[in-house]
Amino acid sequence: MRDASLPVTLIVIGLGWLLWELRLFPDIDWIISAGFVAAGIAVLAIDRINKNSVVIGPILIAVGVAWLAHDRYWLGWRFIIPALLVLLGLLMLVARSPRIPERRAPPPGTQ
Repeated sequence: MRDASLPVTLIVIGLGWLLWELRLFPDIDWIISAGFVAAGIAVLAIDRINKNSVVIGPILIAVGVAWLAHDRYWLGWRFIIPALLVLLGLLMLVARSPRIPERRAPPPGTQ
């Protein structure tokens, strides 16, 4: 059986978009924000601390918080985007530390 993830993803996105345009969805900005935060926490929980997750996890969490700040507190994107870029640069510098492992070691007995 071939991988069906792309067609299923397209169907879900298309249905979501259609329902949004038909005004059948409530305001979903808080769901998007929570999704970004949950994805960032999941990256940190699954990959633990490594050079990749130390950048991806916190930046996803920051994007979720920024999305919420834009939606609820009307903070402009002209402030949010530069702040996220600064955070991304700082996280990339932190990831260069030799104290942070390259990636998580595979479980014993697997290669």
